[in-house]
Amino acid sequence: MDQYNPERAPEPESWLELDEQERTHLIETWHRVARIKLPNVKVHAVLHAIVENQLALDLDPVVRAMDRLMKEGLTRHDAIHAIGSVVAGHLFDILQANQNDDAGASQAHYYAAVERLTAASWRSGEP
Repeated sequence: MDQYNPERAPEPESWLELDEQERTHLIETWHRVARIKLPNVKVHAVLHAIVENQLALDLDPVVRAMDRLMKEGLTRHDAIHAIGSVVAGHLFDILQANQNDDAGASQAHYYAAVERLTAASWRSGEP
């Protein structure tokens, strides 16, 4: 795999064969070529990669959210951003949480947030 386009799902096996640096580099390159101005292209690319990884791994809540968001009118790229916003919030919560918190509960909390996500809630900036 030598190119990334957020409007087309990468072939899961090819995507997962890449290491994280290669994935984020492909995503950064696409955004630069598309001349999309970002405050931090590296962080943006990492969030894209996390969502793409979860889709390639066929994680049900994330796959359902992607399908739902696109049916609600988001482009695939915007749906990645919407799910990525939940990822970012979840990462923030993890960093603020007690290190003794249960990983299973944390994952369940993330999946529940992804399941609640709608195009309208993302557009309005609601959690």
